[in-house]
Amino acid sequence: MSLNNVFVSVLLGAVTALAADYTGPRPAKADTLYLVHADNLVELDSVTAKQDSKKDDVVYTVPGTSATAKTPLAEPIFLLKSEKISADSVEMYKFDIKNGHRELTLVQKRRRGGPRPVRLTVTKLERGLYKLEASENLENGEYGLSPSGSNQVFCFAIY
Repeated sequence: MSLNNVFVSVLLGAVTALAADYTGPRPAKADTLYLVHADNLVELDSVTAKQDSKKDDVVYTVPGTSATAKTPLAEPIFLLKSEKISADSVEMYKFDIKNGHRELTLVQKRRRGGPRPVRLTVTKLERGLYKLEASENLENGEYGLSPSGSNQVFCFAIY
């Protein structure tokens, strides 16, 4: 293959890659999750969950009974412009409403019946920009997305 053919091949590859770039809405802030509603992004509430240990469980509580970010979609889609948060580390859980706050109880020891994270599909759209999608239909309620090992929670509701 001649040098000209290699150059043309590389140039065509670069043009094709540019044509395939993500063209949708872009998050305004890094390391914040946004709910995708068509061409609009809705910033999720960012809070720090309070953590308490009870016997063999860890209880996480978030103030208030409802998130301000809401969606009617049973399989919501989120965007993350990542600088510090790894998109692959994000987990989603459903909250219970108890005593005027949202609560999640995670079982420390192996027992049946503890909540499991909602399955997420993570797609890299471009360098530092990720799409996270619920891989299952979610019921109405309050939910939180959190980087694994962190008490930072991004809250939203499905109605």
